[in-house]
Amino acid sequence: MHTSNLVNQLAPSATIAAAAKAKELRDKGVNVLEFTLGEPDFTTPDHICAAAKAAMDAGHTHYTPATGILPLKQAICDAFQRDHGVAYKPTEVTISNGAKHALHNVLAACCDPGDEVIIPTPFWVSYSALVELVGAVPVLVETTEESGFCMTADQFRGAITDKTRMLMLNSPSNPTGAVYPVDALEALANVAVEKDVIVLSDEIYDKLIYDGYTFKTFASFGDEVKNRTIIVNGVSKAYAMTGWRIGWTLAPENVSKAITKLQSQQTSNPSSISQYAAIEALTGSQDCIPEMLAEFQKRREYVLGRLRKMPGLTFADPGGAFYAFFNVSSHFGRELPGGATVDNSSDFCTALLEGAHVALVTGDAFGAPGYVRLSFATNMETLEAGLNALEKFLS
Repeated sequence: MHTSNLVNQLAPSATIAAAAKAKELRDKGVNVLEFTLGEPDFTTPDHICAAAKAAMDAGHTHYTPATGILPLKQAICDAFQRDHGVAYKPTEVTISNGAKHALHNVLAACCDPGDEVIIPTPFWVSYSALVELVGAVPVLVETTEESGFCMTADQFRGAITDKTRMLMLNSPSNPTGAVYPVDALEALANVAVEKDVIVLSDEIYDKLIYDGYTFKTFASFGDEVKNRTIIVNGVSKAYAMTGWRIGWTLAPENVSKAITKLQSQQTSNPSSISQYAAIEALTGSQDCIPEMLAEFQKRREYVLGRLRKMPGLTFADPGGAFYAFFNVSSHFGRELPGGATVDNSSDFCTALLEGAHVALVTGDAFGAPGYVRLSFATNMETLEAGLNALEKFLS
């Protein structure tokens, strides 16, 4: 049976592919130390689960409006005002089946075929694929380890053409953990206003910020910036709710109406039960966030300390999220354990998985050849065993 050229040319998600490779080995009885998936290892907090059970008991198990219930939209507005001091109305909120769905909605609602979308590299694996799925063209702008993997205003301005529609920005970043300094964000905002470019600001890791770093939402630099900004966020990372699939956009009302029209034809509505759980996440006790963040901070310090002592690795310290993104290219071209010689990150990850049973994600998938990503969203015992195995492999 025929399948479309569009889908045939689509590469599968590299993080999911890496996890699948690790599972194949585990199914053969191999103890794989896995650091591929970007999700908190914590269970969703009890008070959020209790709210979901209460919603089921109350009969909230039916269709909802296509883009979510009003109480959740209001809770999102109230939480954004509380956390960032920026006001939105419920009519500017669209609730979707996770932040990835929200990203696709924005691109489909705002981009025409041939439009250019600027993406700083390294970038989350799905960005370029989602852009291509709507017929738009990803324009990749390379950032460096020395810059902390942050694109400058001059780079942004230099990438803009008469076909530019949008900038996709992610701070804190997946895969690098980069948190844009406030002055660097403001400089980008000034260019967006000057050149009249939409900014899609993916802020899913906004609550996972480490000591010495500051998060500021892109929509906070005045009305001219806010009117050109679309915020994407959700409950997955901050509240350990990846499986509940609730994300959202905050956008000018005309964009929200366009997304509503689109989503009404796509998915009917996000899960009703998950929406009630998300209300509790946003309005209930927030104690779970600093508790999880403290554990991530401890893991981060341990991982970075270990990596600094390993031969030939370099990286920029991550200011947020839960990833270490490090350069392994100094090990290309030499014989590794098992007799393998590699010349790229993908082959390095394969050799590491087969030779040391450690699963990382190749930087090739993130637009960063020579790098690999390690997620430290796992327990200290696994981190210690994995880093011991990596150190032995590199030595």
